[in-house]
Amino acid sequence: MLRLPWRYTAFALKFARSLLLLAALPLVAAGKPAPVPPRTADAVTHHRLVLDGRTLAYTARAGTITLRNTAEQPTARIFYTAYTLDGAERSKRAVTFLYNGGPGSSTMWLRMGSFGPVRVVTADGTLTGPPPYRVIDNAYSLLDRTDLVFIDMPGSGFGRFVGSGDRKDFWGVDQDAAAFGQFIERYIGEFDRWNSPRFLFGESYGTMRSAVLAKYLQDHGIGLNGVVLLSSFLNASIDYNDGSPVGGGDWAYILYLPTEAATAWYHHVIPRTRSLKAVLSDVETFGLGEYLDALAQGAQLSPNRFDAIVAKLHAFTGLSENYIRRSNLRIPYDRFQNELLRERGITVGRIDSRFQTYVLDRPGVSPDWDAFDAAVDSAFTSTVNTYLRQTLRYDPPLLYRSAIYDLIYADGETWDFKHGNNVQTLNVTPDLAQAMTYNPQLRIFSANGVYDFATPFFATVYALNHLYLAPALQRNISYGFYDCGHMVYLHPESLARFRADLERWYARVLARA
Repeated sequence: MLRLPWRYTAFALKFARSLLLLAALPLVAAGKPAPVPPRTADAVTHHRLVLDGRTLAYTARAGTITLRNTAEQPTARIFYTAYTLDGAERSKRAVTFLYNGGPGSSTMWLRMGSFGPVRVVTADGTLTGPPPYRVIDNAYSLLDRTDLVFIDMPGSGFGRFVGSGDRKDFWGVDQDAAAFGQFIERYIGEFDRWNSPRFLFGESYGTMRSAVLAKYLQDHGIGLNGVVLLSSFLNASIDYNDGSPVGGGDWAYILYLPTEAATAWYHHVIPRTRSLKAVLSDVETFGLGEYLDALAQGAQLSPNRFDAIVAKLHAFTGLSENYIRRSNLRIPYDRFQNELLRERGITVGRIDSRFQTYVLDRPGVSPDWDAFDAAVDSAFTSTVNTYLRQTLRYDPPLLYRSAIYDLIYADGETWDFKHGNNVQTLNVTPDLAQAMTYNPQLRIFSANGVYDFATPFFATVYALNHLYLAPALQRNISYGFYDCGHMVYLHPESLARFRADLERWYARVLARA
């Protein structure tokens, strides 16, 4: 199993077990750019979708846009799929740019599972199983509200580096945002969308990208109407529990605790005599009150207070008091995954803790793989290839790279996590705050699943409540919380609620346009 540096696993391990063999990057001779291979022509097809009783005719375009350096030399081809409503007036029709995270993931997850015109059918909270799989028309698509452009990050999907392009130009926080910024600028220029209302929609590390990208775009004169943050990762200093000052110290134990409690409630490890909402309300109050104070006291905490906190953590998580004592009141989420159902030989998922899988090493401290990945990876990898190559008729002689972790983290290399002048802790909340202050009309919709250990919802709320915005601007942030994990759209009931929430949110934002 690919293991990334611990402090980056919250957004990188999601796709670490890629199911595809990854094609090698083009080699570059010393001092000479690689030759630019022939470009596969875009594929344009026409389709219909019935949404809420209304038949929508739309055009799908699958292809690439070439990025260039300051010398106008080609550096990369970025693969995308765009869905545009036929007959709509472009200057009034919204366009949303969507992407997954990683960093290292393609956007097959959002493309095949969320708000596009089709979606793959997967089991809810359990193993989907082997092929064949079904791709169906998506009754929850947002195509009635906005055109949709799904973008694969540089080097993933059918995208490749070309010419003088190199990993150092793309695989880093600031480099990645610049690449997406150039893609968006080239797309709106090529397809006459300069005056269209514009939205960003990022998932996981894609939310970090969105924060940096929103500022990048406005610095280049490209305004936005709204940003959707799905399963956010915005501030590394509050999102890890490795115990070091850079990792955030005790904060992660507090901010992961509601997700641990929700997971224990879901799996009937704690009594379900009260609603999940009521349980979470109590846990959040405890976390930012008694628990925060107890952890802050460290070795000065009295034995009586220590015992009281042990008892409450046991009540909220279902873990034994002995285990909590041995852990010194601090339960890292990956250990919680294994400990919760250890007696049954089962571990719960990280991306979505509703999922569970048997373990080979029952005494193990942390899971060897993610139960969620085992449940859905094959369905998405199989159907994205079938859909793109057969339905959309884009069939280049390339492997579709569902993830490129093997490339990014090969030979001791890594993603460049430096952002601006910050070389220690990655925190993009100042970028988002600046974008919202520079453009007071910018609206944010934050969506989270309560069973998500990759990007816990309570950490998102904490980060967004500490942007230090003017009160009027803080009210520009809307929230949605759903009974699911990281990929909200894989739980049908949550997908329906998420779509309804976004339909209302888009309507309000566009009414101001």
